[in-house]
Amino acid sequence: MLIFGTVAVVLLGLIGTTAVAVESERRAALEAEVEAAVPLDGVEEFPDLGRDHVAEPVAYEQSPPVGGNHAGVWTNCGVYEDVLVNEESVHSLEHGAVWITYTDATPEDQVETLKSLAQRNPYMLLSPFEGQAAPIVASAWGVQLSLDEAADPRLEQFLAKYQQGEQTPEPGAPCTGGTGTPA
Repeated sequence: MLIFGTVAVVLLGLIGTTAVAVESERRAALEAEVEAAVPLDGVEEFPDLGRDHVAEPVAYEQSPPVGGNHAGVWTNCGVYEDVLVNEESVHSLEHGAVWITYTDATPEDQVETLKSLAQRNPYMLLSPFEGQAAPIVASAWGVQLSLDEAADPRLEQFLAKYQQGEQTPEPGAPCTGGTGTPA
């Protein structure tokens, strides 16, 4: 009888622990869903973008670009020290990547913060970009956020909402096997 009581207590403990873990995961998923539904201050939207593969350079209306016609090959996600090819990086956006760009004037500690962020996000490109107005710009397919510093909490919110987000034309398409060798 004592054995059955002990087994029952252990089983109830396991069931309780499992229930708590499942509920915790459910709450985290619900919180992420609610956060993603909240509009993000400062995000510009650019609807109705072309999606054709082209061989020639594209004159994008936004700088950095947020989508449109693009190269047939994509840029591999990761951290880059040099400026990327726009048409290849736009293809990565079509696959659900977020492309974070920074100017030459962005302080090195901010660039290091961005590199750390890129290492935690598999669908992210990070590179310098010539001629952008803000020190840091986050771009995903059809959306863009300009920032003054890497510590702005909207950057992480942007990644949570738009990396593989519902605006992505080809969610789950690869962000590897393309062109470019990340640092």
